[in-house]
Amino acid sequence: MKQNAELATLSTTQTWQQQLKSVVTEPRSLLQMLSIHDEKWLTAADRAAKLFPLRVPHAFISRMEPGNIADPLLRQVLPLADELDERSGYSTDPLREHNANPTPGLLHKYRNRILLTTTEACAIHCRYCFRRHFDYASNRLGTNDRDKITDYIKQHPAVTEIILSGGDPLSASDQYLKHLVDELLALTQLKTLRIHTRLPIVIPDRINSSLLNWLSSLPVKTVVVVHCNHPQEIDAEVKRAIAQLSHAVQFVLNQSVLLRGINDNANTLIELSETLMAANILPYYLHMPDAVAGTSQFAVSLNQAQTLLAEIQAALAGYLVPRLVSEVAGASSKKVLTLAL
Repeated sequence: MKQNAELATLSTTQTWQQQLKSVVTEPRSLLQMLSIHDEKWLTAADRAAKLFPLRVPHAFISRMEPGNIADPLLRQVLPLADELDERSGYSTDPLREHNANPTPGLLHKYRNRILLTTTEACAIHCRYCFRRHFDYASNRLGTNDRDKITDYIKQHPAVTEIILSGGDPLSASDQYLKHLVDELLALTQLKTLRIHTRLPIVIPDRINSSLLNWLSSLPVKTVVVVHCNHPQEIDAEVKRAIAQLSHAVQFVLNQSVLLRGINDNANTLIELSETLMAANILPYYLHMPDAVAGTSQFAVSLNQAQTLLAEIQAALAGYLVPRLVSEVAGASSKKVLTLAL
């Protein structure tokens, strides 16, 4: 526990920008911090990290249990040998996002909303990431690209919502975000801004006065969707950040991914919903993992997912039950998975 306290202290003495730059990127360093010295894990991690680099902030590491290779937070970020296996049905673009990418930086999959890959940067590399193979090099938002995006929106009057995604949009500076959003909100057809981000969970210091003041001043409905998979991710600093954020925007929602070996049991998911609500976050989606190459070790069967959903519904009030969903390439919306009859 001393190691955890030291890591937590380190994160609180740095600005969020410094924390973003000083993330752990070497598997050996991560395992040493957690007093895990088995070389078999290190060998596998080094090999898998060559395909998709390790990246994890100290603040997130401070919530991991030292010595526990099965820690649910560690398993979300530790590269494993399973990632090197080629599995039938898994591909680099299972959602065929390239088909919904009419101009650099823009994805238009659903009728009334578009998504911007605001940045390729993330504070943390989740091993199950559905965009771990995404072509960010061809989707950087230059000035000319932003002009193309505003023109595209004008040509699609049904679009009323803009979603900032990535990467993680909150890894960009407040100044950049303000400039980008101001350009977009000059289009009066836009009524809602949604921000998808993991930063409030993994580096809660990102929720600072500058960001809060900007969010509070926006002239449209503003929704922040965070990403938390396990109750252990929410500590006092996360609660503090979310409490401030919830006063600056209309809604703070959470989307989780159902992950084998991490949160694939009812007690964990029930506790997650209760912990989220205590932190002023409303459970929103529980995603089936996408069939992304290198992530098959996280797969959960539909039958197991529906069984878990039934147990959650029996234990919680309806507003605490996230919608179990999967994403189907080319569909007009996410598919809501109900209980089997």
